Formats: sequence, structure tokens, C-alpha cells
Amino acid sequence: MQFTPRCRHTLAATTAAVAMLGLTACTSGDTEAGETPQKIEQIGLMVQDMSNPFFSAMDKGAKEAAAKIGATENTQDAQLDLANQNNQIDAFIQQGVDLIVISAVDENGIEPAIARAKQAGVIVIAVDTPAKGADAVIMTDAVQAGEKSCDYLFKEMAGQGNVLLVDGTPIQTIRDRIAGCKNVLKNYPGIKVVGQQASKNDRASGLAVTTDMLTASPDVQGIFGMNDPSALGAVLAVEQAGKSTQVKVTGVDGSPEAVAELGRSGSPFIGTATQNPAEMVRRAVQVAQDIIAKKPPAQQTILIPSELVTRDNVNEYQGW
Repeated sequence: MQFTPRCRHTLAATTAAVAMLGLTACTSGDTEAGETPQKIEQIGLMVQDMSNPFFSAMDKGAKEAAAKIGATENTQDAQLDLANQNNQIDAFIQQGVDLIVISAVDENGIEPAIARAKQAGVIVIAVDTPAKGADAVIMTDAVQAGEKSCDYLFKEMAGQGNVLLVDGTPIQTIRDRIAGCKNVLKNYPGIKVVGQQASKNDRASGLAVTTDMLTASPDVQGIFGMNDPSALGAVLAVEQAGKSTQVKVTGVDGSPEAVAELGRSGSPFIGTATQNPAEMVRRAVQVAQDIIAKKPPAQQTILIPSELVTRDNVNEYQGW
């Protein structure tokens, strides 16, 4: 898509020649960031997959944050497609948005599009997972989330048995959760990983890959799903295999569906490490306002702590 970056010149031009010079400087292909806006009036939110309730909660947070500062908000669903996100960024530039908040499908692949946005003077904040070139990244402490979820699972297994890891798409936040799980695995010599396969981060693929792994390795006592949809798919696979009393399952997200599952009698699902998708977007908007006020964050990556929700404390959890 061809586009002309938006100019944000503040210097008065007293002649047509000077004005044209300013326009040329803005559109000449200079790779440096353009001038940031004076105020956030239009926000573009880019999510990976709106079918995941996590991103629906992010959309809700974006609308709340926009309303609070009197801005408009437009959410776009990438459907896990990098090409879609590239096109969406170009469209946002054309529309003249002041802030793009993005959960990137591919943190490296999206870098050229982010560079185009910044050249046009758009502030870009990544949420949930890093994105190369973004002004800041706001995400859950994903390593901590994986550690908390798996530590609880392994303790509930009494430190003995075989586990499956339901992995996901190869983005940083998911790699970090798996890394966190493997960190605490070192403390449990009696537990062995007997299978690890990648889902597409949703319930249907979580069911499919868990079914495959249970067929290959039926002697399993625990399953870690790197997000709640995949973990709940694993729960269904466990129940279909008639192993509800043998296998315990944990996830990451603290989603409404996970909360409901924790309250379901007889479910193999025993815990989830929380994320706060709406808060990520709210903080992204605040960071953007701080950037406008010449108060950029001290650290480019801002981590939100994760908490463990189990059957014992689920009634105290405020949720999304």
C-alpha cells in the first residue's frame, strides 16, 4: 500500500517555498521518527486474534482508555497474519492516528511497518509481546507466569509423574512462559516432560495437540497449557480420554473461561497464572501521554506481575 506520511510541522511558514520545503522533508523517505503529536485524539489498537477472549478484553480496555481522554478508538484483528498487520498499520497512518497499540503477530517481521508509522510521527506501543521498533513494550512478566503456573502444577502432582507442555505460536511472550515452566522443572527431579507440541493458541488446537500427545504418551499426570484457551482444550482432551481423575491441568491468562472452569465440579483444571490485558492497553495510553509530555519511561519494557488463581482463591480474583 502506498501512503504519504502525515506531517506534524509546528514552525510557521511565511512563504509557499518554505511550506513546500517542510512537506518535502516529511515525505522524502527520511527514516527518522517524525514529530510526535501534541495530543492523542485517535488510537488504533491491533490485536492478534479477536476470537481469543484475551484480545476482547484488550479491546474493552482500549475503548475505556480512549473515552477517558476524549479520543476515538479503532480496533483491528490480524487473525494471526503478519500481512494483515502490515496493511493495518499503513491504513492507520493514512487515517492519521496519533497512537498505535499493537500485539504483534511477528515481533521482527512487523518492524518495517512500525518504522513507517514512526516516520509519520505516530507513537507505537507494543503490548503483550515485544515488537521491534516500538517506543515501549508493556507485557505480563511471562517468565513469572510460567513459573507460577507450573510450580503449582508440580506441587499438586506431589513432585512426581509425567507432564505434557501445550506450546503455542513462536512469539516472545509464549516462549517466556514455556521457559518459566522449565525453570521450575529443575526443582522437581521426579517430574519428566514426555511431550511438547505447539497449538495455535486456541481451544480447538489445544484439544487436537493434547489428544495426539495423550495417544503417544498415555501415562501422564499433568499438563501445562501456555494460555487458557489451549489449557481448556487440553482439559477437553483429558476428559475425552477418560483421565479426569488422573491428570491435572494449569494455564496462563486468568480469563473468564478459566475462572468458570475452576468452579466446575470434577474438572481437571486446577489453576491459572493471571494476565491483565485491559490494564496493558490503559498503561500503553498513559505511556504515550508521558512521551508527549517529554517524560518517556525509564525502562522500555514494563512488566506487569502475574498472580496465581486456584480453586482456593478464585472467589477473591477480580478478573478481567
